Amino acid sequence: MAGLSWPSQSELNEMREKVSEMAKVKKEEVRVVVSPYRICPLGAHIDHQGGTVLAMTIDKGILLGFTPSKTDQIVIQSGQFQGEVKFRVGEIQLPRQTTKTKHDNSAENSSELPEQCNWGRYARGAVFALQSRGHNISKGIIGYIHGSEGLDSSGLSSSAAVGVAYLLALEHANDLAISPTENIEYDRLIENEYLGLKNGIMDQSAILLSSHGCLMCMNCKTKEYKLIQRPKVQDYKESEKPKATKMLLARSGLRHALTNNPGYNRRVTECKEAAQILLEASGDYEGEPILSNVAPEVYEAHKCKLKPDLAKRADHYFSENMRVVKGIEAWEMGNLEDFGILMAASGRSSIQNYECGCEPMIQLYEILLRAPGVLGARFSGAGFRGCCIALVEERLATEAASFVRREYLKVQPELASQISRDTAVLVCDSSDCARVI
Repeated sequence: MAGLSWPSQSELNEMREKVSEMAKVKKEEVRVVVSPYRICPLGAHIDHQGGTVLAMTIDKGILLGFTPSKTDQIVIQSGQFQGEVKFRVGEIQLPRQTTKTKHDNSAENSSELPEQCNWGRYARGAVFALQSRGHNISKGIIGYIHGSEGLDSSGLSSSAAVGVAYLLALEHANDLAISPTENIEYDRLIENEYLGLKNGIMDQSAILLSSHGCLMCMNCKTKEYKLIQRPKVQDYKESEKPKATKMLLARSGLRHALTNNPGYNRRVTECKEAAQILLEASGDYEGEPILSNVAPEVYEAHKCKLKPDLAKRADHYFSENMRVVKGIEAWEMGNLEDFGILMAASGRSSIQNYECGCEPMIQLYEILLRAPGVLGARFSGAGFRGCCIALVEERLATEAASFVRREYLKVQPELASQISRDTAVLVCDSSDCARVI
């Protein structure tokens, strides 16, 4: 983990000083959870169908400074939200009754409690997850949590990063030895069972399993994963060395979805409807209706039976799975130009076949593809809000960022003016998995 730029020593010191003041302990007694955000260069919208996805963590994310409390009380303050979260670990945490998806962009989301008033629910969810699996949580924590500036609600899975941070802090305080794969399940409990969100395990898997410079490849059906490394620079001849690259995060300024379509849940349902038709056409009436259970040859033979909307969803699934396979090969070979082409194709399929996104996000995606040095781009998330990501040549990254800021301001002056110039387009590197420092 040496050589990583985030978190900086000054950021760690700031967290330790804050918790030291809160808990009246020495700074040396304070630990910091580093829980990075994740991006998915390939594998858009296929995780819920058991597809294979590629993800990595970046050098931005959640920092949670903490020290074990002398009692069973949890006290948390936030650098971004007002108030103080305070409760005892012995309190019974009841799951929420309403089931929603974090990607659902329908009008019903307006009934959600504002984040400003509700930010402590992930800490309670972490206690719920650990206790529901029989772990003895007797010690609370005193902590201070802060995320990278301006990147919440940006399609980088900040919610999973927060849940993982609380889990690691509580486990450390209570001397629990929990494996990363166990914590993937515990964070799923926070989101699916405690908060009632309908999402898979890809986000927390990337956060807990990634390694600097690698792609985390996960089969979302079998839950098997592996880390895909790029060749070392010294393995190339001087004339064949690949271009050094970074990732760009370009923010749209959209924090709430601006779309009238039925949203993410409807897309999931359409994928299942397509799978059901294809399976039954092949004589399979027992298989679970998800597209990963449909063999490619069955899809080719029977795709003519799908109505236009369902045909588009299935086409996205099978073409995206193929892009993941080709992307793994390109990454392993160090062929980042081809990898970028696959990213751009993923973005186009998300718009044309999966039919997600909205005008500002599509404009941002198209601007990124025109930027100097950008090899490929796509939405980060469903494309209804948040940011777009791009693979860019390192030597042109700063120039590309300036280009994107300038061009986006032309097409979306109101949204662009709401974003700080310093965080409108960020140049990022890959990072390691979540950990306690």
